[in-house]
Amino acid sequence: MPNWRSISLWMDTLDEDLKPRPALSGSLEVDVAIIGAGYTGLWTAYYLKRQAPELKIAIVESEFAGFGASGRNGGWLMGNLLGEDRALAPLPSEVRKASFDLLHGIPDEVADVLQREEIDCHFRKGGILYCAARYPEQEKRLREQLADLYAEGLTEADYRWLSPEELNGQLRVANPYGGIHTPHCATIQPAKLVRGLARAVQRMGVQLFEQSPATHWQPGLVRTTQGELKAHWVVPAIEGYAASLPPLGKYQLPVQSLLIGTEQLSDEQWAEIGLEHGQAFSESSRQVTYAQRTADNRLAFGARGGYRFGGKLRQDFQLTEDEVGLRRYLLGELFPQLRNVRITHSWGGNLGMARRFRPHMLVDRKNGIALSGGYGGEGVGASNLGGRTLADLILGKESLLTRQPWVLGDGPLGRLSAWEPEPCRWIGYNAIIRSFVHEDRVLANPHSAPWRRTMALKLAGLLEGLMR
Repeated sequence: MPNWRSISLWMDTLDEDLKPRPALSGSLEVDVAIIGAGYTGLWTAYYLKRQAPELKIAIVESEFAGFGASGRNGGWLMGNLLGEDRALAPLPSEVRKASFDLLHGIPDEVADVLQREEIDCHFRKGGILYCAARYPEQEKRLREQLADLYAEGLTEADYRWLSPEELNGQLRVANPYGGIHTPHCATIQPAKLVRGLARAVQRMGVQLFEQSPATHWQPGLVRTTQGELKAHWVVPAIEGYAASLPPLGKYQLPVQSLLIGTEQLSDEQWAEIGLEHGQAFSESSRQVTYAQRTADNRLAFGARGGYRFGGKLRQDFQLTEDEVGLRRYLLGELFPQLRNVRITHSWGGNLGMARRFRPHMLVDRKNGIALSGGYGGEGVGASNLGGRTLADLILGKESLLTRQPWVLGDGPLGRLSAWEPEPCRWIGYNAIIRSFVHEDRVLANPHSAPWRRTMALKLAGLLEGLMR
């Protein structure tokens, strides 16, 4: 059997057997067939069974529950959805507030499930610290973002500016310029969550087949290497693996994010760093860093990864020396005392990115298809929202969940925005990422000429706008 524990720090520190469940064999008729035992598939099954326990539901998973991004991510359970500001801006203020409340409630909704199902995944709701921590331009950018949030109707109860002194009270970085704290996030051990959900849905009567890769799907039918599911509804919950099941790859591209994990740090080291209450944190560059203090006192630290030509999945996540080196460099800039700390784990995963960076939830009643995806790196929390929404859509319920602007309603998959053909997207992606890297190098150098700093900012900002 492969060494499944090498997939991530999270899998390596599980205290359970990772032996896969039996594979699907033969033909089975069900009400709902779900492809993928990650967060979206499991949450969809969970909320369907909660509301309609009589439903026959089966999940087929190519490897084992949590093999994909659900067992590899940074463990941020956010009360947000990528692109929420653009989606909610046209709405009346009261409707917009209800939508923000729905999003902000995601961590508490998950906490209720964890308590009800007795899932211990190291849930700690300490919020997020978005830090201006490496160069002064980060402070300006964060203050502009905060002003935009307040213009949308959010308040200090949602996002609060922290002075350098206030930031130091929670997180002690080398060069604090200030930051934003939002309470709407929890940190978790992601593999414990996905594995716990898998056990919970099985107790509820959901059939879960592992080592059962889907080789073909169409309305009413899912075929695997050894069997098939005939179903009234098909839910392709595969996110970053959409490229493996046409035509989904046109709508969700796989991109990679990469992480490192330190050895367990001493109490003295943590006293110099902070994060006593489970806060997540990020330094606000376009490198898209994200980090948390794990329950066993490691520092898990990630940053934006890459994209492969043609949307090809990355299979090998043995990080290169350069990939580890970039993350070690960024970590050392924030905490010089950790520059020589031992890195015990490095890993990554494929995540799904929708065109225009807009997640989507939809139902096609004519063909019996329900889909949620394109979370763009915020899937730990967004998948819970997606699972709840798909359950209501499948059951024909009109609710606050189904009335959101990211829910496309009833109709075919072709309503989704498709990505441009190659080589356009590969050229575009790499041009954008190189502008981000250039910006970071220029701004991180205190001796860069003002005109260079201005040009780097403008170029990166312009190209970031093209992404949307």
